[in-house]
Amino acid sequence: MTIPMGLSTEPTAAPLRSWVAQIMLDTVGRSAARIGLVWVVFTAFLGVFAPFLANSYPLLAKVNGKWSSPMARHLTAADVTLMVAFVLAFVLLAMRRAAAGQRLLVFVGVVVVVGVIGLVVVRPPRTNIYEQYRELKLEGRLESAVAAPLPYSPGDRLRDSFEISHPHPWPPSWSHPLGTDRVGGDVLSQMIYASRLALSIGFISTGIAAILGTILGGLMGYFAGMVDLIGMRLAEIFSAIPTLYLLLLLVAFFERNIYLYMVVIGITSWVGYARFVRAEFLRLRQQDFVHAAVASGLRLRSVLFRHILPNALAPLLVNVSFGIASAILLETTLSFLGLGPADSPSWGGLLNQAVSPGGGFSWWIAAFPGLAIFLTVFGYNLIGESMRDAVDPRGKPH
Repeated sequence: MTIPMGLSTEPTAAPLRSWVAQIMLDTVGRSAARIGLVWVVFTAFLGVFAPFLANSYPLLAKVNGKWSSPMARHLTAADVTLMVAFVLAFVLLAMRRAAAGQRLLVFVGVVVVVGVIGLVVVRPPRTNIYEQYRELKLEGRLESAVAAPLPYSPGDRLRDSFEISHPHPWPPSWSHPLGTDRVGGDVLSQMIYASRLALSIGFISTGIAAILGTILGGLMGYFAGMVDLIGMRLAEIFSAIPTLYLLLLLVAFFERNIYLYMVVIGITSWVGYARFVRAEFLRLRQQDFVHAAVASGLRLRSVLFRHILPNALAPLLVNVSFGIASAILLETTLSFLGLGPADSPSWGGLLNQAVSPGGGFSWWIAAFPGLAIFLTVFGYNLIGESMRDAVDPRGKPH
C-alpha cells in the first residue's frame, strides 16, 4: 500500500502533563472524589450567591413608578469579592494553555484588587430594616417586586409577624422549609449564609498553613543539617499547642473575630504541611535535575520553588484537603460553644439553639445543620482519600 507523501506511520505522541496535573486528573476520575466535589461546589455556589438566594430585600422593586434593586444596595464588599472570585476561578480553570502558577497569581491579584476597591467603593446601609418592603406591600405602595427564592435574610427575626400564640421556634412549613430558630430567624437562610463562613475559614486558614509549611518545610528539606534541626524543634513546639484551647483563650481576651480565628488556625496548623514538604525535598534534592539546576547558576529561589516544589506538590494537596475539613470542624465547635463570630450565621451556632434553656428540643435545628456539617467534612475527606490513592502508585490498577 502506498503511503501519501507528508503522512507518517508513527503514532502521534500524547501531550505531556506534569505529575501534579496527572494526579489531579486521576483524582477527578474517581467516583468518590466526584461525589465530594459536587457537594463542595454546591456549598460554594450557595455561599457565593447567597444574597440572590435568600434575602428579605427584593431583587427588583417598583415603588412610586420607579424601579430599583434593594438587594444590590445592601451588597457588601465581601459579597462582591466572593462573586468575582467564584466566576474568575471557573474562567481560569478553562484557560488550560496558561501555566498553573500564572493562573494562581492572576486569581490572587484580581481578588485582592477587587477586595480593596470594594472596601472603598461599596457602602451598604448601616441599618437593615428587613420589614420595610413587607410593610410597603401591606400598604399597597409596592407596585411590583421580584423576590429572592427565599425571601428572608439570615438576620431577619420576623418581628413584624411574631405571634404570641405561636412563639418561635417554628417547625418546617411551606413558608419556612427548614423551620425557624428560637429568635425567629429562618433556618434555611442561615444555613445558606453559613456555607460562606465554612468556605472562607476552610480555604483561608488552610492556605495560611500551607504557605507557611511549604516555605519552612522546603528550607528544612533542602538545606538539612542545622536548618533542619532548628526547624524540626520549632515544628515540635507548634505541634504541642492545642489549637482549640488557644482559640478559647483568645476569645476570652479579644473580641470574637472570624479573621483572628483564620490566622490562629493557620499559624498553628502548618506543621503537617512542613513535614510533608520536608520529606519530599529531602528525597528530591539529590536528583539529577536539581544538580543540573544548581550547576547552571540558577538562584536558590528558582531551584526551590520552580524546580523542586512542583514535584512535591501532590502529597501536599492531599493534606490540604483534610486540613480544610479540620478547620471547618474547629470553627463549628467554637460556634456550638457560643464563641463563634457574633455577626455571621454558623452551622455550629444553629446547633447550639437546638436545645432551649427550658430543656425543649427542636429536632429541625439539630438535624439540618448537623447534616450539612457531616456532608461537608465527608466531602473533603472523600476528595483527600481519592487524591491519596492517586498519589500512591500501589493504589493504581495495573
